[in-house]
Amino acid sequence: MRKYNIPHNFEFTTIIQLYAKWIRSGKLPVSSDWNRDLQVKFTIQDPCNIVRKTLRHEMADELRFVCKSIIGEENLVDMVPCGSNNYCCGGGGGALQGGYTEQRRAYGKVKFDQIQETEATYVIAPCHNCHTQIEDIGKHYGGNYHVVHIWTLMCLAMGVLGENERTYLGPDLENLGL
Repeated sequence: MRKYNIPHNFEFTTIIQLYAKWIRSGKLPVSSDWNRDLQVKFTIQDPCNIVRKTLRHEMADELRFVCKSIIGEENLVDMVPCGSNNYCCGGGGGALQGGYTEQRRAYGKVKFDQIQETEATYVIAPCHNCHTQIEDIGKHYGGNYHVVHIWTLMCLAMGVLGENERTYLGPDLENLGL
C-alpha cells in the first residue's frame, strides 16, 4: 500500500513492534537479569518477509531492541551480515513443504555456517518457517545450538515461563526459574 500510495486507514505492524512499544512504555515488564550471571549467548535470524522485504532496518532495530531487553545486550552475537542484509535461511516460500528436502538443506548450509560462526548457544527465530528450517539444518549438519521463539524468552524474562512451555530450551535453561 505504501509502495503504490494506496489510501488506507490502518497501520501495518508486527507483534515485535508491539513488544518494543510495550517494553519502552513499561507495559511489558521484562528483565534480562535471569541471564546476567549465566551469560548464555544468542543470535537472531532476521526473517525475510518482515525484515529483508518489508520494514528493513527499522524492523531489524526493533527486533534487536526486544531481544537485548530480554537476554541482555552483552549476550547478543549478531550474524555477519545481519539485519536487512542477513542471509535467507532457505525455509520460506513453501520450501519446507515443497518436498525437496536435500535441496532446501543444501541452500540452508549457508545459514548453518553463518550461525556456527557466532558460537551462540541459541538462535532466536521470530518466524515459524525460519524456526523449523534452522532447527532442521542444525540437526542435519550437526549444529550445537537450539532454536527458540521470542515468546519463550519473553516469558522467561518476565518470570512466567511455565513448565510445559520449555520445549525449545536446552538443558542449560530448561529448569531455570522452576
